[in-house]
Amino acid sequence: MKFTDGYWHVRPGVTLNYPVEVRSVRSSPEQLTVLASCKKIIKRGDTLNTAILTVNYTSPMPDVIAVELVHHSGKLPKGPVFEKHVDEGVQVSVENGEEIATLTSGKLSVQVNKNEGWSTHFIYNGKRLTGSGYKSPGHMKMPDQSTFIREQLDLGVGEYIYGLGERFTPFVKNGQVVDLWNEDGGTCSEQAYKNVPFYLSNYGYGVFVDHPERVSYEVASEVVSKVQFSVPGETLKYYIIGGSNLKEVLNNYTKLTGKPALPPAWSYGLWLTTSFTTSYDEGTVNSFIDGMIEREIPLHVFHFDCFWMKEFHWCDFQWDKDVFPDPQGMLNRLKSKGLNISVWINSYIAQQSYLFDEGKENGYLVKTKDGDVWQWDRWQGGMGLVDFTNPAAVRWYQDKLRALIDMGVDCFKTDFGERIPTDVVYFDGSDPVKMHNYYTHLYNKAVFEVLEETKGKNEAMVFARSATAGGQQFPVHWGGDCSATYNSMAETLRGGLSLGLSGFSFWSHDIGGFESTATPDLYKRWSAFGLLSSHSRLHGSQSYRVPWLFDDEASDVLRHFTKLKSTLMPYLYGTSVEATRTGVPVMRAMVLEFPGDAACETLDRQYMLGDSLLVAPIFNDEGTAKYYLPEGRWTNFLSGNVVEGGRWVQERHDYFSLPLMVRPGSLIAVGANDLRPDYDYADGIALHLFELGDGETASASICDVSGVHELEVKVTRQGRTLTVTAEGADKPWELVLRGIANVASADGGTASEGDLGVTIAVDRGVRALSIEL
Repeated sequence: MKFTDGYWHVRPGVTLNYPVEVRSVRSSPEQLTVLASCKKIIKRGDTLNTAILTVNYTSPMPDVIAVELVHHSGKLPKGPVFEKHVDEGVQVSVENGEEIATLTSGKLSVQVNKNEGWSTHFIYNGKRLTGSGYKSPGHMKMPDQSTFIREQLDLGVGEYIYGLGERFTPFVKNGQVVDLWNEDGGTCSEQAYKNVPFYLSNYGYGVFVDHPERVSYEVASEVVSKVQFSVPGETLKYYIIGGSNLKEVLNNYTKLTGKPALPPAWSYGLWLTTSFTTSYDEGTVNSFIDGMIEREIPLHVFHFDCFWMKEFHWCDFQWDKDVFPDPQGMLNRLKSKGLNISVWINSYIAQQSYLFDEGKENGYLVKTKDGDVWQWDRWQGGMGLVDFTNPAAVRWYQDKLRALIDMGVDCFKTDFGERIPTDVVYFDGSDPVKMHNYYTHLYNKAVFEVLEETKGKNEAMVFARSATAGGQQFPVHWGGDCSATYNSMAETLRGGLSLGLSGFSFWSHDIGGFESTATPDLYKRWSAFGLLSSHSRLHGSQSYRVPWLFDDEASDVLRHFTKLKSTLMPYLYGTSVEATRTGVPVMRAMVLEFPGDAACETLDRQYMLGDSLLVAPIFNDEGTAKYYLPEGRWTNFLSGNVVEGGRWVQERHDYFSLPLMVRPGSLIAVGANDLRPDYDYADGIALHLFELGDGETASASICDVSGVHELEVKVTRQGRTLTVTAEGADKPWELVLRGIANVASADGGTASEGDLGVTIAVDRGVRALSIEL
C-alpha cells in the first residue's frame, strides 16, 4: 500500500507522522523502550500537539529480535494471533549508553542512535543486515480517518527478497507490490492461496511480520531502496531473524512459528485421483488401478475428489450411495491392493447437507452480526462455514472425520479455506478481518490433529491448499489450480520455491496441470518434475490423468520415474527427517544451498532436492534443458556423465532423462526397492559416492520409516585412500564408487566392476573399510 507521492510528498489527504528524534530510552534486563517524537523539540512548547511513537525491542529466542511500534496503545487487542514458541530462558544483553542503546540476543543486535534523529541498525556477528532510518517508521491517517502503521527496512546494493508465501509472480520479489490476503486465484495471477508474512533476504536475515490480517508490502517499489510493510491500526510488530546462513535463518524462523511434522513414508509414493468433474464410480476407479497394475506402474495412494459425496451436499462426509453403494467394501478391496486412501473435504457445509441443520442448531457455524448463520451461494448453494474458534464445533467436525478414518481413509485433502468473509461474528469474538487469513490455520490444524490422534505421530498428513504462517506444522501442501501449459509448470515451480523459503518443507503440485488437458509431451515432462518433488500427485479438472490416455510412452515414462523415486526414498526420507528439525525444505531454491554464488540468487527454473541432487525440469517441447551448475564436477545421476560446473549448460534430453545432477562430494543413499516408498531402507542399501576430493568427507544418514536413525556411514579421502566407517544397523549394504573404473584393494569388502563404477559389497558386521584407489 502506497502512502507517498514520489519521494517528496504524501498522497492527498494522508497525514504522515514519523519519528524525528529520540526523546528517551528506558532499559530493563529484557527490553529497550524508545520514546520518539514526531516533531523536533527545541523548546518546551514543542512537546504539545505532536504525535509520539513508542518502540519496544525484546527477544523471544537467541538471534531473533522483536520490534513493536506503538502509536496509541489504548485499543484492546483482539485475536487471533500467530502461535509463537518463545524461549523463556533467552539471555539478552541490554546497554543504554550516552550515544547508542543496544539490545543483543545471541549474535544479533539492534543499535539505536540516540542523537541522530531516527537511526537504527540490525547487526549480526559484526555485519550490518538492515536498518530503519529517516522517514522509515510512521503512522498514517487516511482521508477516511482509518489509520495504518508502516516500517521501511533498508535494502542493500544487490540485495534480493524472497518468500512471502507461495507466490507465482517472479521469484525475486524486488519491484513487486504484495498484499497478503488468501484468495482462490489459481497459479496464474498475483493472488495466492498461501500468504505468509515472512521474507528472506540474500543478505542473510529474515523478517516476520506478526500480523495475521492483511499485510501490504512494497518491495523496492514505493521506495526503491526499502522494503516497506504496513498494517491497519495503531501498532505494528515484526521480528528480525538472524543466522549464520539462510538455512539457519529458516531454522530460527520455524523454531519461532513451528517445525513441520514428518509425513508418513507411504505418502511419498505416486498418487492418482478421480480428477474433479469427471464421472466415476467403483468400476471407473478399479479400471484406473487395474490399468496401472497391468502396466506395472507402482501406485500407492488413490484419492477420491469432490464427487465421492452427493452434489449440493458438500460437505456431509457421506458417500454418495447412488454411485458407491458399498463404500466400506470398496475401501477394503482397494486397501487389499496395497493402496492408501485419500478423500476430498473442505470446511464449507452446504444447506442441503444434514450437517447444516446440526451446525445451525448447535452454534457450530459462523454467524452474521444479526446472529443468523452466514451463508452464500458460491461453491455450494446456501453454504455455511464451520466455526473453528468454537471447541465444540472442532470436536463435531473431527468426529465426522473419525468415522471415515475408521472406514479406512488414511488422509484428507483439505481443499479451499481461502474464501472467508470479513463481515461475520466468530464464537470466540475473533476479529473477522484477522481471521480471513488465519482461518485456514485452524481448519488444517483440526484435521491434522484428528489424524495424528488416531494414527499416531509421523503417520498423519493432510493435502492442503491454503495456509498462513505456522501452517508448515501440518504438511503436506500443494500448489493449487495450475494449467496444462509449460508456462504454468514454470509458475508452479516458482510458487513452490517461494513457499520453501517461507518455512514450508513439503510441497506438491498437479502433475500435467489442473485446468485443460496436457499434451503427451507436457504430461511426460511434468511427470519427471512431479516425481522429483517431495510429493507426487496426478490430478486434473475435466479429464482423467491416467498415462495411457496420453500415449503408450507416457506409461513407460511414469513407471520409470515412479520407480526412480522409490529407490531414492532413503535419501529423500532422511532429508525429510532433517527438515522436521531445521525447517529447511526438501525442494530448495539454489540460493539456499549456494548463498555465495551470485548466479544462484535469481534461479527459479531449477532446484536442489535435498542438499545433494540438482533437478532442472524441462520446460519446452524441444527437450532442451538450460541450467546452471555451481563450481565443481557434477555427475548426472541417471547417465553417469560428468559435467564441469561454474557455468551454464545446455543439453537435449529424451523423456526418460533430465538434468538430475549430483553435487560433488556427495554420498547418496539408494534403496533396494523400486516398487514402494515405504520399506526397510537400510536393508540392502547402496551408498553412491560422487567425486570426493582429497581431504574431504562425505556422509549419509539412513532412517527407518518412522524417522528413527538406523545407519550412519562416513567416507573420508586422503590421497588415494578411502576410509569408510559405519555405525548402526547390521544389515547388508554396499558402496558404489561412481565414475571409478577399478580399485587396487578393498579391505572389509568385495569389489566388482560395473557400468556405474566399482561396487564394494561390505562384509557382514564390518564397521570400517579401507579402499585403495
